[in-house]
Formats: sequence, C-alpha cells, structure tokens
Amino acid sequence: MRILIYAMGSAGDVHPFLGLGRALQARGHEVFVATSAFFEELVKRAGLEFRALGTVADFERVQGDPHIWHPRKALASVVKNAVDPSYEAILEIAKELHLPGQTVIVASSLAWGSFAARDLWGIPIVSVHLAPSLFVSEYRQPVLHGAPVPQNAPRWMKRTQWWAAGRVVDFLVLPGLNRFRKSVGLPPARNMLHSWHSPDRVLALFPDWFGPPQPDWPQQTRITGFPMFDEAGIRDLPGDLADFLDGGEAPVIFTPGSAMDRGHSFFDEAVKALQMTGKRGILLSRFPDTIPSHLPEGIRHYPFVPFSQVLPRAAALVYHGGVGTCAQALQAGIPHLLQPMAHDQLDTLSRVRDLCVGDGLHPRQFKAKRIAAMLDRLIGDTALKQRAREIGTRFRVKEWMNESCRVIEEAITKR
Repeated sequence: MRILIYAMGSAGDVHPFLGLGRALQARGHEVFVATSAFFEELVKRAGLEFRALGTVADFERVQGDPHIWHPRKALASVVKNAVDPSYEAILEIAKELHLPGQTVIVASSLAWGSFAARDLWGIPIVSVHLAPSLFVSEYRQPVLHGAPVPQNAPRWMKRTQWWAAGRVVDFLVLPGLNRFRKSVGLPPARNMLHSWHSPDRVLALFPDWFGPPQPDWPQQTRITGFPMFDEAGIRDLPGDLADFLDGGEAPVIFTPGSAMDRGHSFFDEAVKALQMTGKRGILLSRFPDTIPSHLPEGIRHYPFVPFSQVLPRAAALVYHGGVGTCAQALQAGIPHLLQPMAHDQLDTLSRVRDLCVGDGLHPRQFKAKRIAAMLDRLIGDTALKQRAREIGTRFRVKEWMNESCRVIEEAITKR
C-alpha cells in the first residue's frame, strides 16, 4: 500500500505523523510525508520519503506572525498564511504519487486540500486529529477561546454556540478553499466544522480516558492513543545534560512550544520563579534570543531535548498546552503547569484539570510569584503526584500505534 501523509503545523503537529509513518513503513507500506520544507531533514532522518508543502521561508513567515498566538486571531492567520497556500501543492503531490486502488491519504486536521484528491480520483482519506478539541459536541464540549457557553449549559445552547462558531470558520475558510475547488472543477465545500472529518475514516490520536468519545462525534471515528514520537534515537542529546540531571534535585522544565519565537516574558518569569523557589530548571527553546543572557547557577538552556529523555527525571513541566507535550508529561507521570495561549491549548488545560494532574495560569497571570506558588503547590501535593504516576501506567504506546496502523490499512478496503 502507498500511504501519503500530509502533516501541517509546527513540530508538535508533525512529530505524531512521523511516528505513524515509521510504524506504517515497518509494516511493509510505502510512505511519503508531505510537510513544510522546514522539516525535510527531520523527515529524512526518520527514514521516510519527503515532499515539500511550502518553503522554509514560508514556514518562518507563518511562525513570525504575532497573530499566530492570539486567542481570536490565530485561526485567520493560519488559514491565510499556511492553509490557503497549501491546496495546489497537496493536489499536485497526490496526482504524482497516486496508484489507483493502492493509495491512502492520511491527512492532518488542516490538510483540507486533500479532499480534492478524494473527489477527483477516489483516493480514500483518513482524517487524523491529534486533540479532542477538533470534535465539537453538545455533550462534553471542547473548551475554546471565544466559546463562552459553559459545560453545564443545556444542549440547545451549545448547539447554538457551535452554529455561530461554524459560521465564523466558514467565513474564514470557504472563500479560499472554494476558489481552489472551482479551479479544479469541483463543487463548493460547506460547513467546515463537520466537513474536516473524512467520510472514510477519522482517526483520533489520543486515548479515550483523555478525550472520552461523545454521542455526536462522527460515527466513523476510531480512537486509538498518543503516538509519542519525539525524535528520541535520531537526535543527539546535549553533551552536558546527563551531568546536569545527575548533579542535583529534579529540575522543572519550561517550554512555550517549538514555534514560539516571542517567549522572552515566559522565560524571564520562569527564571525569577525558579530563584524564588530555589529549584533547578531547564529552559527549552530553539530561539536563544528569548532566553535571559545570564542564567543563574542551576538553570540551563537547551535548544531541544526529546521529552522522553528528560521528563521522567523532572519535578514538573511548565508549558503552553500543546497536546503532544501534554502526552509526554502524562507518560512521565509528573505535574503539569500550563500557560494556554491559543489553538487547542485551553482545552488541553481543561483535560489536565479533569485528570487532576495539574493546573494553569493564563498569560496575564503568568508572573513569577504566581508561578512559584503554583509550582510549590503542585510539586508538594502528594495525592496529585500519585495520580500523575498512575496516569503514566496507562500508556500502551505499542498497542495504540498498531491499532492506528490497522485503522489506516482498513481504509482502502472500506471504500
């Protein structure tokens, strides 16, 4: 079987698809990964075939838009700068690589251009959603910025909220998408809040205890589990990391996300909080200019470390709320402190709270005194830490990945 993977987004969005691609390749399939040229070297290090969706400059332009982290402006920025320009490239890659009757497309949540390949050539599509926030519901609904209806509201009120949200999404998405569809002779798309789910199969890459399925989720959804790919084994560790970890108490890890190039305040407050608590710390960012120029003793900066290599030895993780980062902390069995900014991050915080393994501070609250107080509370909470360790024992990564591969393999026989 030939499998075309379209992975759009930052490193946290791309990593799961590389793990999935490697597993599919190990099962004898031919796998191509189409993603930003920014990730070309990583895809090839993972041993997978690469196709480019945009240039490195394109990726950096998207990343450099300050609206990308705004709770209400982020979607418009992503659609304009990343999604709209992807349609033609997605279709051209599918045209190049399609083997009739032998091809399946595995499409990330934003790879809407892939549906044109389904409509034109009948290629089955597996939509892959990394987070439960991609499933609107009148029951346990995702917690999103700009969605004010509470969980305990009546279903009709939630339904009205999602109708209004759908109108906003359609206003942002459909003009560009339907111009593209018209140019290739296809009818217009409608109702994006539901039509980003493939009719063939929807794969939810999280376990049901993290995102319990709701009665109104698409019937073709299959929930498996977190993929947990983090570049371990294909990237060298910093030379002094082991000595640092061995040299004192477990550090607190801080990261605002792989694409956050405006983390100056995040790291300034992190350093102050660590000094207030007397704790050691590791600051993770590939943007060195966001790190304070003179770090105190006991605090280190690294551009990148695979989470699986450091979180099991950490006291806590302070992060932005990306679901992949959340999964790594859940597996490590440590407390979470979130600073949600946009996208699915507020929903991640709601699920961390549901699991009773952490808490969060919104950006305006993310100040050293409050960070220090919350870290002391979380790290000192014996019941919370026991709960976090129990959650870590639920991980069945190999079983989850095998089931994810099986769902994709079935897609070609179900059309």
